[in-house]
Amino acid sequence: MKIVHITAGAGGRICGTCLHDNALIRALRGRGCDAILVPAFVPTTTDEENVAERTVVMGGVNVWLQEHVALFRHTPTFLDAPLDSRPLLEWLSSRTGGARATDLGPLTVSTLEGEHGRQRKEVAKLARWLAADARPDVVHLSNVLLLGLARSIREATGARIVCSLSGEDVFIDAIPEPHRSRIGTLLRERAADVDRFVAFNHFNAGFMGGRLGVAPERIAVIPHGVDLAGFPPEPPDLSARRRSRGGRTVVGFVARGCPEKGLDQLVRALPMVAARHDVEIVAAGATIDTERDYIASCLALARDLGVADRFRWCGQIDRQAKLDLLNSIDVFTLPTPRAEAKGLSAIEALAAGVPVVASNHGAFPELLDSEEAGLLHAPGDPADLARAIGAVLTDEEMAGRLGRHGHLLARSRHSAAAMAAAHEALYRDVSVAGSAARCPG
Repeated sequence: MKIVHITAGAGGRICGTCLHDNALIRALRGRGCDAILVPAFVPTTTDEENVAERTVVMGGVNVWLQEHVALFRHTPTFLDAPLDSRPLLEWLSSRTGGARATDLGPLTVSTLEGEHGRQRKEVAKLARWLAADARPDVVHLSNVLLLGLARSIREATGARIVCSLSGEDVFIDAIPEPHRSRIGTLLRERAADVDRFVAFNHFNAGFMGGRLGVAPERIAVIPHGVDLAGFPPEPPDLSARRRSRGGRTVVGFVARGCPEKGLDQLVRALPMVAARHDVEIVAAGATIDTERDYIASCLALARDLGVADRFRWCGQIDRQAKLDLLNSIDVFTLPTPRAEAKGLSAIEALAAGVPVVASNHGAFPELLDSEEAGLLHAPGDPADLARAIGAVLTDEEMAGRLGRHGHLLARSRHSAAAMAAAHEALYRDVSVAGSAARCPG
């Protein structure tokens, strides 16, 4: 069984989807599966060994030109090829941080129109390449914004189609009308081209299933898994960690530097926590051009609140620096004001044996095992966030218990090996169903 996973590159920044898809393909290969990861638009970026193919499909330069310049919708392939060169796309990838969802409505509509959109030439090129060279049995699309590819891929290859639900609602809801409504309509139409969807948790299965009009039985829930190499094999002694600093406590945050992840909420909570604890925040994550003002506002807010000396923003960090951060903190926070679909960095904190404080919505009640692995707080409420952080810092026995449970949970439910095994079973299931449909009786 040949599996081709198509994932959208992220403009030079590390993103949750790239991390998930890369980890999945690595783990599938570790199980002996014939699986490849194919980037779309621009190359992928990850903090682990990048296993993506060199080929980039739906090259970002050609996609953009075909959207904006009618001539490029008709040029021959040999003229398009130089624009799909990896050096050019890597250069573009490092300079795409200025793109805003509010400006991408027409392009998103067009790509979802697939074989009828302005990028129909790119869609046909991808389908031909898959049919002639990759020859997949299953094609897995990394998010629903790629659904415009599904019909042409199925017709060209006969492959079964799987699609992940990856928190696309944040991007879609930022697009102004009338394009947002048109995108919703297209997504519901194109969902019929997919054999099975995959959600990382039951919350997002229900939430996105409702938006797409997809029946629950068409959505498999497979928790995200992390490569446990580098994480502590035994839960850490959090009390000893604190004593080694003379009692100072450290709150960690790892996520993209944007309002949706709630870094400003954490800064607002800091003075309230600092009133009772010797505490500092160490935060890290990808920053793109459109979000630099937000990070600057968080730093300014820390200065205004008198806690600038207790707040450190590290920017995008590599895997070892991320592991070092998680292995040095007392509590991890992800105070998203909007319901979170994935919560990947919270899972990594669980794997590090660190208690998590997160918003009481989206993926987190499930991820934290009904507060057995961390505490929940009211979304968008810095005072309640401060309460939850303070509770963990005050009660060392509880902190240790939460950390130990999260550590066990990560190994029993969130390993990359378990994620890959569940996906392999899903791929075999849809392949068997497809064979039965083609050969009745």
